[in-house]
Amino acid sequence: MQNKSSRQNFTAAFVSLTFLFFMWGFMTVLNDILIPYLKDAFRLNHTRAMLVQFAFFTAYFVGSLVYFVVSVVHGDPINRLGYKKGIIAGLVVSAAGALLFYPAAQFHIYGFFLTALFVMGLGFTLLQIAANPYVAILGPSRSASARLNLAQGFNSLGTTIAPVFGGFLIFTFFKEAQGSDAVKIPYLAFALVFLLLAGFIKLTPLPRFTNPGEVAPGFGALRYRQLVLGMVAIFMYVGGEVSIGSILISYLNLPEIGGLDKAGASVFVSIYWGGQMTGRFLGAVSLSKMKNRHLKTLLMAAVSLTAFVAVGLTAGWDKAQVYGLFLLLNLLAFFLGKSMPHRTLFIFAFINLLLLITTLTGSGAVALWTVVAVGLFNSIMWSNIFTLAIDGLGKYTSQGSSLLVMMILGGAILPVLMGMVADSFGVQMSFVIPVFSYLYIAFYGLKGFQFKRFNT
Repeated sequence: MQNKSSRQNFTAAFVSLTFLFFMWGFMTVLNDILIPYLKDAFRLNHTRAMLVQFAFFTAYFVGSLVYFVVSVVHGDPINRLGYKKGIIAGLVVSAAGALLFYPAAQFHIYGFFLTALFVMGLGFTLLQIAANPYVAILGPSRSASARLNLAQGFNSLGTTIAPVFGGFLIFTFFKEAQGSDAVKIPYLAFALVFLLLAGFIKLTPLPRFTNPGEVAPGFGALRYRQLVLGMVAIFMYVGGEVSIGSILISYLNLPEIGGLDKAGASVFVSIYWGGQMTGRFLGAVSLSKMKNRHLKTLLMAAVSLTAFVAVGLTAGWDKAQVYGLFLLLNLLAFFLGKSMPHRTLFIFAFINLLLLITTLTGSGAVALWTVVAVGLFNSIMWSNIFTLAIDGLGKYTSQGSSLLVMMILGGAILPVLMGMVADSFGVQMSFVIPVFSYLYIAFYGLKGFQFKRFNT
């Protein structure tokens, strides 16, 4: 049983990590603003513009692959050294990537921008490998999904603010800058923030979880079926989520959908990512072990009402009324999920399939809102897949985490495929790509999550 002092240490550590989750969410979704900006600055087609996501998310695969190889040969590095050092290293590498934006803009070289994004992605890889399982083990395993959903909620706060803030900086405040110069000052500021966060984490007392006596080399994590199938689910989830966010501005620009300019479309990109924040906070409540059902219902209603008001204040009350219907559907889906991570995952994936089919075949306001609403039902997918996949891995937890983070490669591959479809068959038809993502995720929530260890 945890004593009062250890629970307080866990709480302090969790609060510290929420800032970290916020920042990498902010920076990741800022790529959705960079894509149309660099597309215009370098006169790119959809496929070449999507190399922004390819460079950034390929770094996750490369970084995680290197980490996995080291863990196979020498044993899990983070299990030996501790999560805190892994987090600090990730922040420093992320800062280096952000600093590279300055010379990339100075020399106006697209490949230099892609290199900067790759380096930043390497830093985020270390953060993902260390921080996600760290949050999961900061308390009882039965509430791991709830904790990770709460932390991811702050990640989504960053993803919600980034499109509006980044869109203002790049498309409005620095609009008159020559070529690619509009990103110089913002990314210098982001590098400073990363370094300050590294210093803050270094000075913050975090509980240390290591088990040097069990640092075992080998492929132990791959013996678990739920992890192997979960790797594919992470690939599909990140690929689907990023693909939609990456092409959303172009989709909303279509005359038959919204006819919005880049600044106007950025507001809906913010609502798309804001849906994830709303759903993750709802997931933190729904998937918690809170015994008072009336209090749980009240808290969930309060979160949805706050989201409704936020959309009303930022986008207009007419839009909030439409979005409110999806908020009600989201609440219903949580109640149908009955606080079971796998069941909730299946229901959310199935709803996203229906939304995307409407996005593919519809037009006007209906198609606009169905694609924006996908964000609400993406919300719990990362946290639920991640915790289901690493459940029962024991000393192979960090190795399993590195394999899951490796599968963020989906964010590199599927957006490029979506860009190719958009160039060949049109932007609207390209939404057929994420349909396959949610089909697989539905399967994982239905059957794939089940614990099984392969014979060795």
